[in-house]
This record gives sequence, structure tokens and C-alpha cells, in this order.
Amino acid sequence: MSVQSPPAPERVAQSGAPRPPRRVGFSQKLSRWDVKVSPYLYISPFFIVFAITGLFPLIYTAYVSVYDWALLGGQGEFIGFQNYTDVFGQPMFWRSLRNTFSIFLLSSVPQVLVAIVLAALLDQNLRAKTFWRMGVLLPYVVAPVAVGLIFGRMFADQSGLVNSALGVFGIDPVRWHVDVLASHVAIASMVNFRWTGYNTLIFLAAMQAVPRELYEAAIIDGAGRVRQFFSVTVPQIRATIIFVVLTSTIGGLQIFDEPRVFDPAGRGGGSQQWMTTTLYLYDVGWGTQRDLGRAAAVAWILFIIVVLIGLVNFAVTNRISTSGGGRPSRSQRRAAARSSRRSA
Repeated sequence: MSVQSPPAPERVAQSGAPRPPRRVGFSQKLSRWDVKVSPYLYISPFFIVFAITGLFPLIYTAYVSVYDWALLGGQGEFIGFQNYTDVFGQPMFWRSLRNTFSIFLLSSVPQVLVAIVLAALLDQNLRAKTFWRMGVLLPYVVAPVAVGLIFGRMFADQSGLVNSALGVFGIDPVRWHVDVLASHVAIASMVNFRWTGYNTLIFLAAMQAVPRELYEAAIIDGAGRVRQFFSVTVPQIRATIIFVVLTSTIGGLQIFDEPRVFDPAGRGGGSQQWMTTTLYLYDVGWGTQRDLGRAAAVAWILFIIVVLIGLVNFAVTNRISTSGGGRPSRSQRRAAARSSRRSA
């Protein structure tokens, strides 16, 4: 008598019989949830902190800007866009806007150009690299108030160090605290002194990530240092250039510390010749006018201006960075061919 064993599960599946559903354990479900949910949990602290310290004040400022909100009297009645109309009707607002753009152009443009050149020099084979790299960052560590006090004395109208140096070359003393353009140049020099080294290290980190094979291929092609910089370095750090330009734009349009401490009064000059928009915002809310609703309107106007200029800046720099990037250069093609031969 022969005993037949039951059919194997594989044979049952092949014969067309339905396979019983497999039960998923709790540990497997937990692992699936971990894979799907854990990335959002890891990045959630940033968005939570941003919502508390950034998004909520922004929305609350918009709420305050549509009310008659005095500094001492508190919240008043709803007035809509009357605060914005009042701000646009004040000549001081347009003067502060002009000063802001003037100081921004005198500081951000030279700052980015000098930073990228310094980063290219620090990327070379220099002695005591750490010393020079730490040296360019030291001005960023100095407090803005200290920088303002020092530069305020250096650019003094009568006995300043800068006027003394100009007198050696026979140049008449410049009225740094009176003339509009001269005061903007002095304040822009403070901004460049503090932030050039910071941007230099950002550019240096991007340059060190550029593959050295590209430079070797460029040297074989006979390219000099300047040609390597414009044909290899600049195209490879385009994303970093866009980032630095955007951050410099945002910071330049929100400048406050340097014009605030440029003179002892801190009101942007005798005729407000260097009063920026943020300094005007402070004067509206906590200075002469003491109108928080109008100050909130100034803050939102500045926010919209910064966003619009940031978008335009991003579009322009992105267009420049992508133009001509479809076809690799000859040095890049040589480097790619050499790496493919090594891998083969």
C-alpha cells in the first residue's frame, strides 16, 4: 500500500488553485511606516521652527498693517490699505528706497566679484592655507556695532584716517557724513568688509569640489590660469554663484546695522541722506511717528520688493548659467574621454 504525500505549495499554485493571502506582521507594517514617514519627521523641525519664527510673524505683520495700530494706544479700527497709502505718500519712504538701492549696488556687486577672485587665489597651492582662509573670515566675526564705530571714525569729515590718506595725494577732504554718494560709499565699505570673507569661503568650498581632471585637461590644451578660471571654474560653480547673488540681494536690501551706527544719532544723517528702508521702518514704528500699523505696511512693502527682485535676479542668473551649457567644452570632452579609458 503506497502513501501519497500532499501536493507542494508550488504545485498547487501551478495547478491554478488560489493561494491563501499572506498576513503582514506588525513589525513589517512598522518598517513600512518608518520608510514612508521618517523622512518627513527628520525635516519637520525646520518647518516647525520656520512656521513659529518666520511664517507667523509675517502673517501677523500683514494683519497689523490693515489696522490703525499705535505704539502706545494699541489696536484701533480696521482701515484697510490706508497705511500703505500713507507710506507711499511720504517722501521719506522714497528717499529711503533710493538710499537702499544705492548702498545695495555699491556693496553687493563688488562684494561678489572680490569674493570669487579671493576664493580662486585661496584655491591655489599656497603656504599656510589655513591661516589665509581664517584671515578672510575674521571681519565676519567682528560685531556690526564695532565695525560701525571704527569705520565711522575712519570716515570722519575732519580728522578721519581716510581723509588724511587722501590728503597725502593732494585730494581735498571728503564730507563722508554730508554728501549722499560719499556716505553711501562709506557704508558700502563696511558691508563689504564684513561679508566679503564669508562669501569667499562659500566660493572656495564650491571650487574645491570641482574635479581636478578638468584642470589637467585644460592645462594639456594650453589654457592659462585666467582661461581655466573662466572656462572651468566659473561654469562648474554656477549654482553657488546663483546662491551667493540671491543671499547678497536679500541681505543688501535689508541693511540696518551699518547705517544705524554710522553716526551717533542713528537716524540716517542730518537730512536722512543714508537712511535705508529698514531704518525708516524703525523710525516709523518706534521713532518719531510711533505707528506700528504703518511700520507693518513698510515691512510688507519691503518684503514684496525683496521677493520681486529676488525672482528677477534668480531668472537672470539662471539664464546666464544655462546659456551655452548644452555643449561641453573641449577640455571637458578630453577629461571625459580620459576617465572612460581609465574605467575601461
